[in-house]
Amino acid sequence: MNITNQTRIYIAGCGGMLGDAVHAHFSAIANVLATDLVVNEPWLRYADVRDYHAMRASIVDFSPAVIINLAAITDLELCERDPNNAWLTNALGAENLGLVANELDVPYIYISTAGVFDGRLESYSDFDTPNPLGVYGRSKLHGEAYVCQTVRRHYVPRAGWMMGGGPLKDKKFINKIYRQIVAGKTELFVVDDKAGTPTYTVDFAAGLERLLASDMYGLYNHSGQGKCSRYEVACEFVSALGLAGKIKITKVDSSHFSAEYFAARPASEALVNVKLAARGFEAMRDWQACVREYAQVFTRDLVKHGEAGTRS
Repeated sequence: MNITNQTRIYIAGCGGMLGDAVHAHFSAIANVLATDLVVNEPWLRYADVRDYHAMRASIVDFSPAVIINLAAITDLELCERDPNNAWLTNALGAENLGLVANELDVPYIYISTAGVFDGRLESYSDFDTPNPLGVYGRSKLHGEAYVCQTVRRHYVPRAGWMMGGGPLKDKKFINKIYRQIVAGKTELFVVDDKAGTPTYTVDFAAGLERLLASDMYGLYNHSGQGKCSRYEVACEFVSALGLAGKIKITKVDSSHFSAEYFAARPASEALVNVKLAARGFEAMRDWQACVREYAQVFTRDLVKHGEAGTRS
């Protein structure tokens, strides 16, 4: 598919960290309508993927050439506390937009996750069998299976550990580390018994365009390159901020945070992008380069917090 500034792209669930990058990427090259439950940007309109009839009306009225579904509840503890909402958003939402995509006969992108795996392997290819550990993974697996089996023109990219959105929108690991630094912490406790592949939202958004251009529908691992632990990510990030000599990073195992993060997590969520590489449209960079680039956003923010003098 050739995307031009006349191509109409509907993006649901676009108010979060991934939506920030996807909207920035596609609004620069296409005619985008972005929606979300939380209208936190002037370019967003309200829409709820759990409501089929309202969702259909919103999409059909725009008459898009592509539908992208970013809507998801990704907080594992929240999914365990409120499983009904997790299933309605991650699974039924996938179905609702898939039905509309089939009706309009347009390509549909549904974002899945490395969390569909159980972590027993060191890393997972596109062809390994999912076995999710909790509500989040099970609801996302239902979404990806429905889309792959039912939606005629589908792309299902699986993301790894997502990073992006900066201090305001990043709800994941990098910003949790950053908030501790801004709060004045000089020692960070970080687990080293969980492995994965950090996935930069900027690269992920560019990769979606390459998927659309390929016209090769299907399920794809779509993560950053390489494998690392949370501890290694923290070390890379703190170093990129210029704070390696001022912030101590102490290794702990997951039991250290068991009260706060009680949901089951795979020991490894590392993905290998076998299909992207084999088909020649790999767009994802090495995780370390992405962390260093992403850290520049936080370096600029540190200045606002009066921390510029603490950097090397």
